[in-house]
Amino acid sequence: MDESALPEDHPRYESLVTRHRIEAGVDRGITSRQGLIAQGRGEAFDYLLGEETIPTADRAARAGVARLLAADHPVVSVNGNVAALAPGETVELADAVSAALEVNLFNRTDERMEAIEEHLREHGAADVKGLTADGRIPGLDHERATVDADGIGAADAVLVPLEDGDRAEALAAMGKVVVAIDLNPGSRTARVADVPIVDNVVRALPAMTAHARELAGADDGELERIAAAFDPDEALAAAERAIREGEF
Repeated sequence: MDESALPEDHPRYESLVTRHRIEAGVDRGITSRQGLIAQGRGEAFDYLLGEETIPTADRAARAGVARLLAADHPVVSVNGNVAALAPGETVELADAVSAALEVNLFNRTDERMEAIEEHLREHGAADVKGLTADGRIPGLDHERATVDADGIGAADAVLVPLEDGDRAEALAAMGKVVVAIDLNPGSRTARVADVPIVDNVVRALPAMTAHARELAGADDGELERIAAAFDPDEALAAAERAIREGEF
């Protein structure tokens, strides 16, 4: 079914759209079949959060943008689910914070890497890293450690939407600022991130772009104040309360 054929008056329309995009991503070779499971898990957490951006998540988005804008070499990491769900929004955010885009996959094949690169270029990306594969993340084996040396390898801040916990931990161990988008406040990714954004990626990315445009003229001092005022532990605790008690 084409996305335009989905019934807009359906009470779960937005959810149907994201499911369709993941399904289409699998058909196109962008998303792995395991990505279907990850999407379902995330959707369950989003349902518990009321399928809306809670206030602490928006504050986290702003703090994450401040970190990316203050960085010398920020990179936005893109996996198959992110490419399928929000390719244009990802490209737009990378442009807004002057970050490089790098495809980084757990289930890495040349075919998937090239398919995602093409997909991002179709949505406005001028340059996409990841295919050079001349660097590695220390402490990891398997192809999930493979990066571009002048991309994630050289980054001082990395946005990791929908990232695996072990890679997020390894990036943090390298001394990089980790900004994560993850709907599960108990995940390793959220817990290791300097800025955990507990939100749906399809809402978080446009929100971050809006914050980036607002902060485009901010000096380093203002960016540092925004970043320093954010407490990741408080943000995670607030997300957990929202899930357990419905307190937004």
